[in-house]
Amino acid sequence: MKTITLLFCLLGICFTSVAQDLAYKPINPAFGGDTFNYNWLLSSAQAQNDYKEDKTTGFEQKSDLQRFKENLNNQLLNKLSNSLFEDQFGTGMGTGTGTGGGIKPGSYVFGTLSVDVYDSNLGLVVDILDIETGEQTQVIVPGNN
Repeated sequence: MKTITLLFCLLGICFTSVAQDLAYKPINPAFGGDTFNYNWLLSSAQAQNDYKEDKTTGFEQKSDLQRFKENLNNQLLNKLSNSLFEDQFGTGMGTGTGTGGGIKPGSYVFGTLSVDVYDSNLGLVVDILDIETGEQTQVIVPGNN
């Protein structure tokens, strides 16, 4: 019996465990970590960053000729839209007698915009196509039928 007790005591001594308190210490200096970790964290983040800023594309000042061309295009498109509106609805908020001269059906080109105007059963249809980009839109101005 003594040998068994002695054996249990020896086994108890061999299997004793040592424990300590677990303490969390943050690494990031922004959350209370060591300030000397800042450079290491920054270089690690920059090494993982796949985004590269393109410094060649920036704001470029337009020349006087480019601004004049854009202004002229805007004025022509404004005149076209005013003419379409007046043709269909009149100059005032009245019955839409069409006192304006209106725009005649046909094809027009304003800079890079190709404008096709035609009558349909829905009203006056205006197809606008940007020749450079291929963008297109369609405006239908309902008629007074």
